[in-house]
Amino acid sequence: MLDIASLTELLAQPQKIVITTHHKPDGDAIGSSLGLYNYLVQQGHHVKVISPTDYPVYLSWMPGNDEVIIYTDNLKVAAGLIAEAKIIFCLDFNALSRINDMGQLVGQSSALKVLIDHHLEPEDFDDYRYWDITACATAQLVYKFIVNQLNHKELVNKDVATCLYAGIMTDSASFSLPNTTSEVHRITADLMDAGAVNWQIYDLVYNNAPENRLRFLGLCLSQRLEVLYEYNTAIIVASKRDLEKYGIGTGETEGIVNYALSISGVRLAAFIVERRDQVKLSLRSKGEIPANDICKRYFNGGGHRNAAGGMSTDNLEKVVNKFKLILPEYKKLLIQ
Repeated sequence: MLDIASLTELLAQPQKIVITTHHKPDGDAIGSSLGLYNYLVQQGHHVKVISPTDYPVYLSWMPGNDEVIIYTDNLKVAAGLIAEAKIIFCLDFNALSRINDMGQLVGQSSALKVLIDHHLEPEDFDDYRYWDITACATAQLVYKFIVNQLNHKELVNKDVATCLYAGIMTDSASFSLPNTTSEVHRITADLMDAGAVNWQIYDLVYNNAPENRLRFLGLCLSQRLEVLYEYNTAIIVASKRDLEKYGIGTGETEGIVNYALSISGVRLAAFIVERRDQVKLSLRSKGEIPANDICKRYFNGGGHRNAAGGMSTDNLEKVVNKFKLILPEYKKLLIQ
């Protein structure tokens, strides 16, 4: 493993740098990537953020967004940048499979790989690792990397602060999860002092939905919600036809699972949605209920204890039935 002194020395001179994050990136993935981008460009580095796939429109306002390259739309350009890079920052993912087809290019690259992440069990593909599973967001770790590891707090300007605040806010569910520690609040206070406007960032992320998304949400809550009181569990199931009817695009189902978890007494919530070639699951839980274990063991996924995701190539009905059938295994935890 590369030590921080060697990495700092390398970053003292302008380098060709690529920043990438997991496919279908969320607020933390884009916020941490653009936060780091806005830091690095101040030092004269040649930096590009490459996203493996597209991402929600409601994240496109962040400073530096115009410089993001979507890999699936720019294969040759992205491949060339990866091949030329001296450093590749890998943010908010723990395995090369999480960046889809880019994984092979990044794995084969001679560039130094810097992993900054908070997910369990990272693969051994990196040369330098700044990793902490207790962090509420990768954006929190990017802040600590810049300030504590590289000693550049003065370079956390308004653009850096805005992106990192957005990442922390979204991955902590607006500061409501148990890992939103006092340190997290001190960091976000520093980001506000640096120029992040908290209410404005919240408004851009959460109060900027198209009408069709609200109408789809209405369908989910009125007709697609099932509560299994025996297991303190709620499920929302959406079909591919539902998505098509309401014109639901990338990221527009984000957060719907939280409505199921908000029901009094519910301790585990699932949003199960049929996509073009697979069924995806988003789980949220309370307390000791291991959403990540359920996703890892049964649905080819993982994540955090109280927020995890998975997928299946089975049809929608089979996936829903499978989820229901595993609930007895967790009943003791669910009814505590």
